[in-house]
Amino acid sequence: MYSIIRFILFLFNPETAHHIAMKSLRLADFFGLLSLIPSPKNGKPRVVFGIEFKNSVGLAAGLDKNAEYIDCLAKLGFGFIEVGTLTPRPQPGNPKPRSFRLTKERGIINRFGFNNIGIDEAILNIQRSKYKGVLGINIGKNFDTPIDEAINDYIICFRKAYNLATYIVINISSPNTKNLRRLQEEDFFESLISSIKEEQIALAKKYNKYVPFLIKISPDGDVGELDNIIRLLLKYNIDGVIATNTTLARDEVAQSYFKDEAGGLSGEPLRLRALKTQQYLYKGLKGKVPIIGVGGIMEASDGKERINQGAELIQIYSGLIFKGHHLIHDLCEQTRQE
Repeated sequence: MYSIIRFILFLFNPETAHHIAMKSLRLADFFGLLSLIPSPKNGKPRVVFGIEFKNSVGLAAGLDKNAEYIDCLAKLGFGFIEVGTLTPRPQPGNPKPRSFRLTKERGIINRFGFNNIGIDEAILNIQRSKYKGVLGINIGKNFDTPIDEAINDYIICFRKAYNLATYIVINISSPNTKNLRRLQEEDFFESLISSIKEEQIALAKKYNKYVPFLIKISPDGDVGELDNIIRLLLKYNIDGVIATNTTLARDEVAQSYFKDEAGGLSGEPLRLRALKTQQYLYKGLKGKVPIIGVGGIMEASDGKERINQGAELIQIYSGLIFKGHHLIHDLCEQTRQE
C-alpha cells in the first residue's frame, strides 16, 4: 500500500509532497483511519534520561517543525516525537527550491534554514495537542542573530519550552544556518552548554521538575572537535547527545544529478558517516552520556546496528519517507531483541 502512496507523492517536489502527506495524515486521523494501524506489538520500553519510553523508535525533528501534527504522528507507533527546530521569532527559511530527493540513492538534500512559525505559536499547538507521550522540543537560533549572541536565542527558547517538553534538544549542527556549526567549536560550545546548564538548574527549582537537555551534533566534525565535545559533555554532566544531523559530504552521491546542491544530506548516504560518529562518541563517553542514534536508518537492521553500537534510542525521518510507517514496526521488532 505504501509503495502506491510513495509513487504518487514522489510525483511532486519534496516540499510539496511533504505538505500533501502531512495534511493527508491529519485527514486520515479525522476520519478515524489511523486507528486501523496496529501499534507495534513488540516495542520494548526503555528508561533513558530518567524518562520511560514505550519503545526505542522516535521521530526525528524536522518532519513536524511547527508541532502541528503531533497527535496523528503519534498514532503511527512512535515511542517518542521530536518537534522543531523552533526559533525565538518566526522565520521563512531559505529561498525555494530548498529540498531535493535523490531517489536512486535513497537520500534527501535540504537547505530549509529553520523555517518555522516561532516558538510562541508552536507552543500553542503543543498545548492544543492531546498527546501525552514523550515529547522532545528542538530549538535553535534565528538566522539573523549574530553568532556571538546565539546563547540568548537558545535561552529564550529553553525557558519557553521547559514546562511543556519531556526533553529539549539544542540544535547547533544544522548546516543551513550561517555559522551555526561554529557553536561546536570549543569556546562557543562550552559557553553555550554551561549557560544552558545553569538555566536548567534554575528552572528545575522553579517548576520542581527536571527536564533533560540534549545536544545534536554534526557528522562532519574532525577528531579534535569530537574530543572537545566529549570532554565538555562529561564536564557539565549533559543529559544526552543526538548523533547526528545531516552531512555536507557528497562522496556517497557523487553521481547524483543533485550532488552540487547546497544543504544537508540525509538518508542512506548518511548512514556510515553518522554511525562512525556515534561509535566515536560512545567510545569516548564510556556510557556516561546516553546517545540517540539518527541518520541513515532506512532498514530494521540499521536500527539494530545503532543500538548494538551504543545508542539507547533511535530516530527516523528519511527512512519514514522512503519506507513508510512499517519501518517503525520493523525497528521495534529488531530493537526489542537487544
